[in-house]
Amino acid sequence: MAEQKIMNRWLVVVGAILVQLCLGAIYAWSVFTTKLKDPAGAFAFTATQTQIIFSVGLGMFALLMPFAGKLQAKIGPRKVAFTGGIVLGIGYVLAGLVGKTFMTQLLTIGVLGGAGIGLAYVCPIAVGMRWFPDKKGLITGIAVAGFGFGALLWVQLAGAWGHLLDTIGVLPTFLYYGVAFAVLVSIGSIFMIYPPEGWRPKGWDPAQTKKGAPAEPPVDMCSSEMLKTGQCYLIWLAYAFCALAGLMVIGIAKLFGGDALVSSGLDKYADPKIAAAAASTAYAIFFSLANGFGRIGWGVIADGVGWKRSIAMMAAIQGIAMAALYFLGSNYVALCVFFAIVGANFGGTLALFPLCTAGCFGAKNIGQNYGFMFTAYGVGGIIGPILAGMFKDMGAGKGVSAWMPPFMIAAVLCIIASAIIVTLRTPKKVC
Repeated sequence: MAEQKIMNRWLVVVGAILVQLCLGAIYAWSVFTTKLKDPAGAFAFTATQTQIIFSVGLGMFALLMPFAGKLQAKIGPRKVAFTGGIVLGIGYVLAGLVGKTFMTQLLTIGVLGGAGIGLAYVCPIAVGMRWFPDKKGLITGIAVAGFGFGALLWVQLAGAWGHLLDTIGVLPTFLYYGVAFAVLVSIGSIFMIYPPEGWRPKGWDPAQTKKGAPAEPPVDMCSSEMLKTGQCYLIWLAYAFCALAGLMVIGIAKLFGGDALVSSGLDKYADPKIAAAAASTAYAIFFSLANGFGRIGWGVIADGVGWKRSIAMMAAIQGIAMAALYFLGSNYVALCVFFAIVGANFGGTLALFPLCTAGCFGAKNIGQNYGFMFTAYGVGGIIGPILAGMFKDMGAGKGVSAWMPPFMIAAVLCIIASAIIVTLRTPKKVC
């Protein structure tokens, strides 16, 4: 306990960033798919096969989260984070050694890699909330932003910055990444320990909250208690709606952007290839950066006005932005602006719902409770991309009007999620 009392709590932030940077590798998968799908290359995977590997990774990620939360309560977050990093690293190392076929990559990257991410993901969030009860939003935002920026880091190292795929190939890149993941998460896990029971930051009084910020919940609920409340399922539904809407639109954003620019009638976008390249650039810059910074930004906002108001505002703004992106996206400046807004709000979803879970059910069991809540994102991660694929098949090559249904569906889902949160009441202990 002595080590915990004297540890500088900002070391937890350093550890959280190291862990989450590596876990973000799951969203760097797209950088490998071009090489994997090359019919003249060493793999010649189909597009469906590459998508299956990614989907299995997401599924394992969501599936392992509740188990990781329970395990955290038994053996502590340090051991769970370390285990997750080792499993993730082993998955990529094995992929580098034996991943010449679809099945071996499915098992190593999809199953093992996704499982490792699912084990470690909630640890920085749970630990950060304990050490920063006065800055829950900021710390949660930083943790999940590390996940988002990690995806960008590993994409660029494999591609434009490091050129690893062009110089050494797919399998050696997997191998090097696996070693890096295992080492960096192991270092970060050193700081994944809870403060002593009853510890508070110097000068912080939980009874003195900022205007608009709800007080600490009167009780800490375990998962079995949480699952007996109606609020649990309302939050889950709102989370699933926000995730599904965001992931569905992400799946079609580049194709829509190209069609929207062509529909503008401007000569410089008359060539669909030029329009598609411009839309892709806008998405890569504005959506990706805003997605990372939005996680921190919405976390800070939540510290000021409370998680409830923040989620309600975020979801409502997202609904409006989804519709505006469709109707105004033919203007390049508007396309960039609304890509950024949608990206920031989607990132905010991942920062705010852990706060919502802690705000309703307490921070003590956040690792286990958010593990269950995160299955909502897993459902959105399955249905959203599937719907995006369906709309791609129906809309590709048919002009900008073909993209109206997914944007309107996404807008309505976000508005419903906002309404759910507005009407939410803090639950009472039921057992």
